Amino acid sequence: MPEYGALKDKFGDYCLFDEPAANFTTYQAGGKAEALVKPGSREDLEWLSGWCRAASVPLRVLGRGSNVLVSDRGLPGVTALTERLSKIEISCNTITAQVGVSWDALARLSVEHGLAGLEKTSGIPGSVGGALRMNAGAFGQEAFDRLENIDGFSVSGSPVRLEKKNMTYGYRRADGLDGLIMVSAGFVFAPGDPAVLLQDRSFILAAREAKQPLDYPSAGSVFKRPQGDFASRLIDAAGLKGLKVGGAEVSSKHAGFIINVGGATAADIYALMREVRARVKEKSGVELELEQILLGEF
Repeated sequence: MPEYGALKDKFGDYCLFDEPAANFTTYQAGGKAEALVKPGSREDLEWLSGWCRAASVPLRVLGRGSNVLVSDRGLPGVTALTERLSKIEISCNTITAQVGVSWDALARLSVEHGLAGLEKTSGIPGSVGGALRMNAGAFGQEAFDRLENIDGFSVSGSPVRLEKKNMTYGYRRADGLDGLIMVSAGFVFAPGDPAVLLQDRSFILAAREAKQPLDYPSAGSVFKRPQGDFASRLIDAAGLKGLKVGGAEVSSKHAGFIINVGGATAADIYALMREVRARVKEKSGVELELEQILLGEF
């Protein structure tokens, strides 16, 4: 293990060693992070990036761990969680949010202030940074719909501002973010009636609760939506609801989810992902593409 004393000196209680992924991912499974750090400001994040660069230690930045599966072998190097980067500011029809703000908090605040355009993304788990990384979306709206710009810095420490108009993005993808450590993002909204937006939000949250297995640990939709179809329909049609590997199970409530029904390892979840892909390919000829991100060695 590298000499991490400087990290402990700098971050104190916000620096943990050998922290199980169960404590920082929504799957509640996976191995240990060698060093887990929670920066509280842009300056903290820049310092951490610089330290890792100078020490030749790998750095990965995570939000709420809601779209990732961490290998049982763990994560070498430094993992930074953005949860303390949680400032959010509203001015007229714009909102600026740091990357650690929960996405649902952004959606809720926009609704409350009569700002339309992200209300249907209510209830998406994860952070602003994570949602932008993958252009998360639901019910016909996506994270990039109201995005104006992203602020951050490169791995070499140079400040970077990306304007959405200069970016390429699409369904569950946002290009040009590799090598960028995001700090905050600006969003511009259309005016809306708060009462109507609140009704829309309530409907979306109720629909999520009715259709999704929110009472078990999961990381949301496992696979991307194939062209002209739904991954959940294909999985259900292949008769895979309830299929189990160890403590991992294809949800009987929503076939697009793999849930941790108790004591699942990352290996269980990964094996079930592979089995589902293979059986759907065999049944329908469709090759499902993973939406979730695998971290570490599988």
